Amino acid sequence: MENLGVDRVEYRSVDDEQGGSVARRWWDENATEYAVEHGEFLGDADFCWGPEGLREADLALLGDVAGQDVLEVGAGAAQCSRWLAAQGARVVASDVSLEMLRHAAVLDARVGVSVPTVQADARALPFPPATFDAVFTSFGAIPFVPDPLRIHREARRVLRPGGRWVFSTTHPLRWAFPDDPTEHGLTAHRSYFDRRPYVESAATGQVIYTEYHRTLGDHVRDVVAAGLEVVDVVEPEWPTDNDAVWGGWGPVRGRFLPGTLIVVTRRPAAPE
Repeated sequence: MENLGVDRVEYRSVDDEQGGSVARRWWDENATEYAVEHGEFLGDADFCWGPEGLREADLALLGDVAGQDVLEVGAGAAQCSRWLAAQGARVVASDVSLEMLRHAAVLDARVGVSVPTVQADARALPFPPATFDAVFTSFGAIPFVPDPLRIHREARRVLRPGGRWVFSTTHPLRWAFPDDPTEHGLTAHRSYFDRRPYVESAATGQVIYTEYHRTLGDHVRDVVAAGLEVVDVVEPEWPTDNDAVWGGWGPVRGRFLPGTLIVVTRRPAAPE
């Protein structure tokens, strides 16, 4: 596989098909680097919702998972799924990147917990309707596609009535600020309402990475349009004991600006 270097970084419109198809390749090429850089923070079998370090053990946003069928989309190396399996859930981890799932197999062997994995696009899940009691993603899928409504619709489709779909993603407010964990990152430099994606391109002009922005209202409208009910919106504060820096996230900015948005939704229960 040819490794394309980044030649140009900008906010610009790109064709949806082109922009939405690059995630698989980017994550395949960067899976090992990601594991080395963030593996210690994420753990091998732990459930972290974002750079603040909020764990599922802290809030139980998925509810009691013991004996439940749970699907993780954008699972990466399936750390979250591995933790859920230890809580008694029957978990399947899915990701668009085969290399990320290969890292999941390495962690399975190291931890001694085997989690079933499936390579799949979150916008086209290979499962029958009403298969799972809960579906979730921790910073997976949502930021990397131009059409997240498809993800929400797929989550609803594979959920049983009353089941939860919970996702975490970059907090929309952060889009207006530089991706810088220092004081420089505290000054807004672009419009919160500018929805053009962040794009990295090669010297040939080929798009190699995209990340998409939605306002808070966009996220709410998407889940409602998918036929889901909003249960809760969580904006974790930066803990005083967390001095880790993760890209643009860190304690300097974390004291003033939210970094993560977690939206808890539910498929309406079937009428009696």
